[in-house]
Amino acid sequence: MPEDEIIFYGHPNVRCLHQRTIEVTTDSHLTLRGDCIIGVRASKACKDLNDLLKSRIQDDHARIKVEISVGNVTMQINARGDKHLSLSSHTEVVMRKSNFISSRTLCINCDKGSADMPVVMVRLLKDPSSKGILKITSE
Repeated sequence: MPEDEIIFYGHPNVRCLHQRTIEVTTDSHLTLRGDCIIGVRASKACKDLNDLLKSRIQDDHARIKVEISVGNVTMQINARGDKHLSLSSHTEVVMRKSNFISSRTLCINCDKGSADMPVVMVRLLKDPSSKGILKITSE
């Protein structure tokens, strides 16, 4: 099963209020407008994922699982891939409940948005020293 990991870090402006998306960015700065962003200084963006995983995600029948871990708190997202996903963003990874696709989109039809994250995880992500891991797998 193809997989990859993205390391990211918290930021004081993490809010996790967005109902439909979850995002991590390679940028180090976050404004309060970025209410779907759960982490900054990500080790990878969409374009950096391994080629085997990308090719699997770019399949209409792909089932994607994203496990988000911060400290000892874990959350799983179930989603699907699509042949139209370019996975070409140099700075962002976005998981969407909708079927909207852009260069930043990792997966669509997710079962969670950032507002669904456990409160304790959100608290941890407000600390810039908190390290998070996105583990992405595809079936």
